[in-house]
Amino acid sequence: MSRSLVRLSVLDGSQYSAVPGSRLSLNTLSGVTASASIAASQLARAVGDNPLDGADFAGSPPVEEESVRQARHIEAAPVLAESLATAAQHLELSATCCQYTASAIIRDLTEHPEHRPDLPELSHAQYAVLERIAQGGTRRYAPHNRPVRVTDGNGQAIHATPFGVLEKERLIRVARTSRYVSQDVVITAAGQLALGFQRPHRSQATSPAKAPAPGNTGGKKR
Repeated sequence: MSRSLVRLSVLDGSQYSAVPGSRLSLNTLSGVTASASIAASQLARAVGDNPLDGADFAGSPPVEEESVRQARHIEAAPVLAESLATAAQHLELSATCCQYTASAIIRDLTEHPEHRPDLPELSHAQYAVLERIAQGGTRRYAPHNRPVRVTDGNGQAIHATPFGVLEKERLIRVARTSRYVSQDVVITAAGQLALGFQRPHRSQATSPAKAPAPGNTGGKKR
């Protein structure tokens, strides 16, 4: 929720707000914030309604009987299920709205390149790695006391240097869960724009070789 608020604030104050049709994208992103807030509220309610079992202070009345404890849990079960189901629905709605927003931003800036933000100029190697990541399935592995490695969706290794540049320029994003497990790597909206507006550098074509001088035909000079 907090991240979507930051993104909404940045977009609302950026040049993107001048792009025709951008209001729809901003409204969709604001819906992400609303849905995420409802989901957080439902999760908090589930925590509050969850019957917790713990020990009382010394000298307190005897602990309730097992039958009473089970009755409390049975009574709370449907309330918890409803709260969790509502939270899941709003989280799914948030994810869908995020996808729509990202697609709309890419479409709008593609149709109106005059509003496109500055993007880093990619080398041939960097562009090639970005293309591989865009195909999906890229993962980064950071095991304890072992070198970090990155593989694409086909299991082929990705060189650390172009990968680091793409991550620094925020053209890709790594899902930072735990440094001891594999992490998903996805392309960002800026990365999608870079793919659409840039092409890999190509070496300049060598100038055509000069035609060889005509050979001696053996004819006699006049």
